[in-house]
Amino acid sequence: MGAVGLLYVGAVLFINGMMLLKMVEPRAAAILNLFVGALQVITPTVLIITNPGNPAQILGASGIYLFGFTYLYVGINLLGGFDSTGVGYFSLFVAVMALGYSYANFRLLGDPAFGVIWLYWAYLWFLFFVLLGLKHEQITRYTGWVTAIQGWITAAIPAFMVLTGYWQNTNLIALVLAVFGLVVFIGLWPLTRGSKPAAAAPSSSDEALGGTHRPRWT
Repeated sequence: MGAVGLLYVGAVLFINGMMLLKMVEPRAAAILNLFVGALQVITPTVLIITNPGNPAQILGASGIYLFGFTYLYVGINLLGGFDSTGVGYFSLFVAVMALGYSYANFRLLGDPAFGVIWLYWAYLWFLFFVLLGLKHEQITRYTGWVTAIQGWITAAIPAFMVLTGYWQNTNLIALVLAVFGLVVFIGLWPLTRGSKPAAAAPSSSDEALGGTHRPRWT
């Protein structure tokens, strides 16, 4: 069941990345955030209730709430037009906790591939904190691309591999993911961060995620 939810985490991350890149209208993205957020609250609740004597299963399920609450928070923000600061600082909490879940996957659950994936998520949610909490809109395009790429690399593809039985040799997968992340996300930085405010453009990342502060971008 956890892999099923992860598949749709990939979908919502991809859509949110496209929203930050101004390819998807924010209120349209809100609906999927609410759907996936609800799924990611229901799924871990069922897993915990049905596995009360399995600490490893409960540990894995507990991390899913971080995603569920994020997407519900974002969806409500988008529809209500609220300031994004709350989502930003909640993202800082998620980023810190993701480091803990990364450690747990490496040392307790024996899945180094998901250990690396949790590091990906820690980085992504830290970017959300910088963008939405600290209002550094110059990283909007970078964050959009990282979000969209992570939707596939950390969620949709791994979930499909788990569901089809191809999630094997997690040491090799972890190595591939680590190299891919370093190369791609470092390479994206100089290509995307250079966008500067332009007086003519009407939208912004903050507006896109439900904020009220409206900087202008090219």
